Amino acid sequence: MKTAYEILGIPPDQEDDAIKQAYLIKVKQYPPEQASEQFQKIRSAYEAIKDKKSRINYELFYQPEANFDKLLARAFENGPATAIDGDSLIKLLRSGIEESL
Repeated sequence: MKTAYEILGIPPDQEDDAIKQAYLIKVKQYPPEQASEQFQKIRSAYEAIKDKKSRINYELFYQPEANFDKLLARAFENGPATAIDGDSLIKLLRSGIEESL
């Protein structure tokens, strides 16, 4: 099964603007009125990784192997550098699950 990144034809380290640009290019290739099934896959892939928060949730819950160190580094990239204990990690993970429900 292809990942959202593979569907959009981009590497996983892309930022919001590059992801949106890849999405628009794919939509032009597969417009909904001509290729509705392919368009739905493209749209779902874009929705899954369209912003930083979505990408973290996607990589945490939908990728076959999550790199937790990388995910935590990305989650706290622009915030203060703080140590995280086990209880805080559990709260963080639960908040991601609750938001996706």
